[in-house]
Amino acid sequence: MKFSDGQWLTRKGFHMISPVEVHDVEAGADSVTVFAPPKPITSRMGELDTPLIEVKFSSPMPDVIKVQMFHHKGQVRKGPHFQLQTSQDHTVQVRADEQAVGLTSCDLSVSVLKDQPWNVRFEYKGRLLTSSGFKSMGYIVAQDNQTYMREQLNLSVGEYVYGLGERFAPLVKNGQSIDIWNRDGGTNSEQAYKNIPFYLTNRGYGVFVNHPELVSFEVGSEKVSKVQFSVKGEYLEYYIIGGESRKQVLDNYTTLTGKPALPPDWTFGLWLTTSFTTNYDEATVTGFINGMAERDLPLHVFHFDCFWMKEFEWTNFEWDKRVFPEPEQMLQRLKDRGLKICVWINPYIAQRSRLFDEGMENGYLLKRADGSVWQWDLWQPGMGIVDFTNPAACEWFASHLRRLVDMGVDSFKTDFGERIPTDVVYFDGSDPEKMHNYYTQLYNKTVFDVLEQKLGKGEAAVFARSATVGGQQFPVHWSGDCTATYESMAESLRGGLSLGMSGFGFWSHDIGGFESNSTADLYKRWLGFGLLSSHSRLHGNQSYRVPWLYDEEAVDVLRFFTKLKCSLMPYLYAQASDASQHGVPLMRAMMLEFADDPNTDYLDRQYMLGDSLLVAPIFNDQSEAAYYLPKGAWTNVLTGEVVEGGVWRREQHSYLSIPLMARPNSIVAFGHNNNRPDYDYADGAEFHLFQLEEGRTTTTKIVNRQGEPVARMTVTRNDGQLIASFISNENKPWSLLLRGIERVAAVSGGTPESSAQGVHIRPDTGAATLEIRL
Repeated sequence: MKFSDGQWLTRKGFHMISPVEVHDVEAGADSVTVFAPPKPITSRMGELDTPLIEVKFSSPMPDVIKVQMFHHKGQVRKGPHFQLQTSQDHTVQVRADEQAVGLTSCDLSVSVLKDQPWNVRFEYKGRLLTSSGFKSMGYIVAQDNQTYMREQLNLSVGEYVYGLGERFAPLVKNGQSIDIWNRDGGTNSEQAYKNIPFYLTNRGYGVFVNHPELVSFEVGSEKVSKVQFSVKGEYLEYYIIGGESRKQVLDNYTTLTGKPALPPDWTFGLWLTTSFTTNYDEATVTGFINGMAERDLPLHVFHFDCFWMKEFEWTNFEWDKRVFPEPEQMLQRLKDRGLKICVWINPYIAQRSRLFDEGMENGYLLKRADGSVWQWDLWQPGMGIVDFTNPAACEWFASHLRRLVDMGVDSFKTDFGERIPTDVVYFDGSDPEKMHNYYTQLYNKTVFDVLEQKLGKGEAAVFARSATVGGQQFPVHWSGDCTATYESMAESLRGGLSLGMSGFGFWSHDIGGFESNSTADLYKRWLGFGLLSSHSRLHGNQSYRVPWLYDEEAVDVLRFFTKLKCSLMPYLYAQASDASQHGVPLMRAMMLEFADDPNTDYLDRQYMLGDSLLVAPIFNDQSEAAYYLPKGAWTNVLTGEVVEGGVWRREQHSYLSIPLMARPNSIVAFGHNNNRPDYDYADGAEFHLFQLEEGRTTTTKIVNRQGEPVARMTVTRNDGQLIASFISNENKPWSLLLRGIERVAAVSGGTPESSAQGVHIRPDTGAATLEIRL
C-alpha cells in the first residue's frame, strides 16, 4: 500500500507521523526501548499534545533482532500468532550512551543514533546491512480513520530482494508491489497460494514481518531505494535476521519459524494421478499402472484426485461406490504392487455431503455473526468451511482421515485453503483477518499430524497447495494450477525458487501443465525439469498425463529421467536431510550458492539441485538450452564433457538430455537401484568425483531414511595424488569413479578400470582408503 506522493508529499487522504529524534530511552538487561516524538522537543510546551512512537529492540535468538513499534499500546491483539521458536540461553549486549543506544545479538547489532535525525542502523560484524532513516517509520491515519503502521528499510546500490512466498513474477522483487494475502489465482498473476512475509537480499540478511494478516510490501516501488511494509492498526513487529552467508540467514529464519520436515524417501519417486476432470474407475487406474509396468516405467505413488468421491459431495471422505465398489480391496491390490496411495481432500464440506448436517449441528463449521453457517456456491454448492480453531472439529476431521489411512491411504493432497472469508466468527474468537492466511497452517497441521500419528514419525507427507509462515514444517508443497505452455513452465520455476528463499525445502509442480493439454514437445521437456525437481508428479485437468498418449518417445524420456532420479537418490536424500536441518531448499536459486558471482543475481531459468548439481530446463520448442555457468571446470553428468565456466552457454539437446552439470570440487553419490527411490543408499554406492582441484578437499555423505549419516566419503588432492577415505557404519560395497580422467598412474587399495566416463576404482576387500597417483 502506498502512502507517499513523490519525494516530499503524503497522498491525499492520509496523515502521517514519524519519529524524528530520540527523546528518552529505557535500557533493560536484554532490551532497549526508545521513545521518539514526531517533532523536535525544544521546550516543555513541546511535550504537550504530541504523540510518541515507542520502539523496542530485543533478540529472540542469536543473530536475530526483534523490532516492535507501538503507537497506542493498549489495543487488543487477537490471535492467531505465528508459532516462533526462541532461545533463552544466548547473551544480548545492551548499549546506551551519549552517542547511541542499541543492542548486539551475537554478530548482529542495532543502534539508534542520538546526535542526528532519526536513524536506526542494523550491522553484521560492523558491516551495514540496512537502516531506517528520517520519515521511514510511520504511523498513518486515513480519511476513514483506519490506522496503519509502516516501516521503510533502505536498499543499497545493487541490492536485490527475493522471497515473499511462492511468487510467479520475476525472481528479483525490486519494483514490485506485493500483498501477503493467500489467493487461488493460478500461476500467471501477481496472486499467490503461499504468501510469506519474509524476504532475503543479496546483501546477506533477511526481514521477517511477524503478522499473519495482510502485510503490504512496496519493494523499491514506492521509494525506489527502500523496501516498505505496512499493516493495519497501531502496532508493527519485524525481525532482522543475519548470518555468515545467505544460506545461514535461511537457517536462522527457519530456526525461528520451524524447520522443514524430512519427507519419506518414497515421496521422491514418480507420482501419477487420475488427473482432475477425466473419467476414471478401478479399470482405468489399473490400466495406467499396468501400462507403466509394461513399459518399464518406474511408478511409486498413485494419486486419486477429486472424483474418488461423488460429485457435489466434496468433502465426504467416502469412495464413490459407483466407480470404486471395493475400495479397501482395490487399495490392497495397488499396495501389493509396491505403490503408495494418495487421495485428494479439501477443508470444505458441501451441503450435499453426508457430513454437512453433522458439522452444522455440532458447530464444526465457520459461522456468520448471527450464528448461521457461512456458505457459498463457489467450488461446491452450499459449501461450509471446517473451523480448525475448534478442537472438536479438528478431531472430527481427523477421524475421517484416520479411517482412510486404515484403508491403506499413505498421503493426502491438501488442496485449497486460500479462499477463506473474513466475515466469519471463529470458535476460539480468532481475528478473521489474521485467520485468512493462517487458516492453511491449522488445516495442513491437522492432516500432517494424523499421518505422523498413524504411520510414524518420518513417514508423514502431504501434497499441499496453500501455506503461510511455518508451513514448511509440513511438506510437500506444489505450485498449483499452471498452464501447458513454456511460459507457465518458466513461471512455475520462478515460484518454486521464490518459495525456496522463503524457508520451504521441498516443492513440486504439475509436469506438462495442469490447464489444457500440452504438446508432445512441451511434455517431454517438462519431464526433464519435473524429474530433476524435489518431487515429481504427472497431473492434469481435462486429460490424462501418461506418456504413451503423447508419443512413444515420451515413454523413453519418462523412463530415462525417472531412472536417473532413482539412481541419484543417495545424493538427493542427503541433500534433503540438510534441507530439513538447515532450511536451505533442495531446489535453490543460483544466488544462494554463488554469492561472489553477481551474474547469478537474476538467474531464474536454472537452479542448483542440492549444492553440487546445476539444472537448466529447456523452455522452447527449438531444443535450445541457454544457461550460465559460474567460474570453474563443470562436468556434464550425462555426457562427461568438461567445460569452463564464467560464461553463458547455448546448446542443442535431444529430449533424452538436459544441462545437468556437476560443480567442480564435488562428489555426487549414485545408487545401485534405478527403479525405486527407497532403498539402502549405502549398499553399493558409487561416488563420482568431479574436477577436484590441487590442494582441495571435498566430502559427501550418505544418510538413512531418518536423515542420519551412515557413510562419508572424503577425497583430498595434493601433489598430483588423491587420497579417498570412506567411513561407514556398516561394511557395504562401494566404488569411486573419477569423472573425466582417462587413466591413473597407480592405485593403492583398489583396482582401477577405465570406462567411457573415467576411471572406476573398486576397493580391495575391506579397504577403506584409496591412494591414487594421477
